Amino acid sequence: MKFSGIQKTSLIDFPEKIATVLFTPGCNLRCPFCHNWRIVVDPKPPFLNEENTFRILESRKRFVDSIVVTGGEPTLHKELPKFLKKLKEKGFTVKLDTNGFYPQVLEECLAHVDYVALDVKTSLEKYRQLGAKDTKDLLHTIEILKNSKVDYEFRTTVVPGFVDTEDIPSIGEIIKGTKAFAFQQFVPDDTLDKNFRTVKPYPPETIRGFTEKLKNYADKLILRI
Repeated sequence: MKFSGIQKTSLIDFPEKIATVLFTPGCNLRCPFCHNWRIVVDPKPPFLNEENTFRILESRKRFVDSIVVTGGEPTLHKELPKFLKKLKEKGFTVKLDTNGFYPQVLEECLAHVDYVALDVKTSLEKYRQLGAKDTKDLLHTIEILKNSKVDYEFRTTVVPGFVDTEDIPSIGEIIKGTKAFAFQQFVPDDTLDKNFRTVKPYPPETIRGFTEKLKNYADKLILRI
């Protein structure tokens, strides 16, 4: 495994834990609202190799023993399950972030993670605008997680234009039966498409209204706004 970056301390990426975050290069999607687009579109060295990654993690283990592997898209890398296994063998608590388009790799990872966060980016109809040819692999991943014993959440960043009132019923059907679902506020920062840097986020009351419409689709609803 190689990584495009490391955030040594995060208070928000792993629920109820202080974590170190590892960023993998590359992604199969091209979300115009992506904040990590530099490591997605054209990942460039220097990369952090596996040996140095473990050296850093071990040196900080007495302070932070939870690891989040995110991206880019981590499951793009077939060596990911072996890396996660090594993390667990070294005593780390592990969370994996994924967009769900590589179900076979994700399935291999489940024995080596404590928590999975799956991004449900929009309604199925709009996924083509993100670069997805179809959504069958995403739907397969969703069913894998629903039927797994691993703790997980589905989450949607509420991006105007991609998550609008008419998209909520479709998102509801995607997440139906999930343990936990989270709406996250969109931050118009350094996005792939410069037009999204000036998009005005929804006010909190609008997002709460979206949440109300999904109350029968998930056991637990979370707002991060």
